[in-house]
Amino acid sequence: MDEEYDVIVLGTGLKECILSGLLSVDGLKVLHMDRNDYYGGESTSLNLVQLWKRFRGDEKPPETLGSTKDYNVDMVPKFMMANGALVRVLIHTSVAKYLNFKAVDGSFVYNKGKIYKVPATDVEALKSTLMGLFEKRRARKLFIYVQDYDENDPKSHEGLDLNKVTTREVFAKYGLDDNTVDFIGHALALHTNDDYLDKPAIDTVKRMKLYADSLARFQGGSPYIYPQYGLGELPQGFARLSAVYGGTYMLNKPECKVEFDQNGKAYGVTSEGETAKCKKVVCDPSYLPDKVKKVGRVTRAICIMSHPITDTNNSDSVQIILPQKQLGRKSDMYVFCCSYSHNIAPEGKYIAFVSTEAETDRPEVELKPGMDLLGPVDETFFDIYDRYEPVNNSQKDSCFISTSYDATTHFESTVQDVLSMYRKITGKELDLSVDLSAASAAAEE
Repeated sequence: MDEEYDVIVLGTGLKECILSGLLSVDGLKVLHMDRNDYYGGESTSLNLVQLWKRFRGDEKPPETLGSTKDYNVDMVPKFMMANGALVRVLIHTSVAKYLNFKAVDGSFVYNKGKIYKVPATDVEALKSTLMGLFEKRRARKLFIYVQDYDENDPKSHEGLDLNKVTTREVFAKYGLDDNTVDFIGHALALHTNDDYLDKPAIDTVKRMKLYADSLARFQGGSPYIYPQYGLGELPQGFARLSAVYGGTYMLNKPECKVEFDQNGKAYGVTSEGETAKCKKVVCDPSYLPDKVKKVGRVTRAICIMSHPITDTNNSDSVQIILPQKQLGRKSDMYVFCCSYSHNIAPEGKYIAFVSTEAETDRPEVELKPGMDLLGPVDETFFDIYDRYEPVNNSQKDSCFISTSYDATTHFESTVQDVLSMYRKITGKELDLSVDLSAASAAAEE
């Protein structure tokens, strides 16, 4: 403990573990500590007994649910885009070799009380029952434009400078109706609100391309992949990586008090009477509560079921996005479902999450549109947690704090926070130009 480090990382949540691994690979001397005696922090995975203990105290889970060790229930479950930044980070760091991925069966969107497969290409647009005949043709033209778009080839731009024209203007050019705009923006480009409509269209086009490219990678029913046995192996994979490069890990370290000099700059962390010195501190919001502000709350339901979700082609794993406008809300709702096919539950059992940004104090009422899609459930746990984001000046106090996990059931916003933190900590961009065929090799069809 009395040594000096370049960086001390507090908390073994997924974001902190990724950063610990990346910084160790860069040659920095890293000490990683956690007040808990397990990896994962808020993003940990629980077996059945642990799940009951967390939500129901001393109550025991019913024997009808099967063996406790067959359950790996991620507390912050998120699918990964097959071509996305997190997969690139996994390959860049070689953590991918510690994991086995499996494609997710389905990607759906809620529209007017029903769910539909999200069309992502010109071919899928023509097949989709989500749109009428004329709207299909208009959407198809947009998808062809997006597929052919190449930033470096002006011929593919069709006279549009996507760095200047807004997404709203591009959608208007193709004559898309509100429902089509809704599913493209929220279920395909994965925007969490409608602010994107009045911003340069280049971001939305890149997001649409990412979705289509990820979908093509495994020729499956969705662009998403998910590790066998859930996300619990991810923090440990990055911890292993950090250790390979000389990082030091200490679990079960109480208090972990960040020490500041007279100028308000962090210089070390004290635990059990010993102080480890450092140049920078990286942590989750719980370690520096005075340097974060509450920005919202996530409300969610965790459900154990004995069947796949209706109208998803009997998919063993699926994401459904319920756009805010469809629900008359300010924020989207997300349904995540996974099962024994990814080894996170015994055969015949399914774990579903319904989550959204809380707008009331009544999760049972607020989550009803998503819950109604699930059908009969064996057990349900309701939960609300606060979301925080940093308000400190990291250049002045040398503290780099992650934001809390949002309600989304995909990793796109999470990994953007990691890349932004890496940029602030190191002053450089992370090179993610990697060979994605390695991800294909790691994933099972």
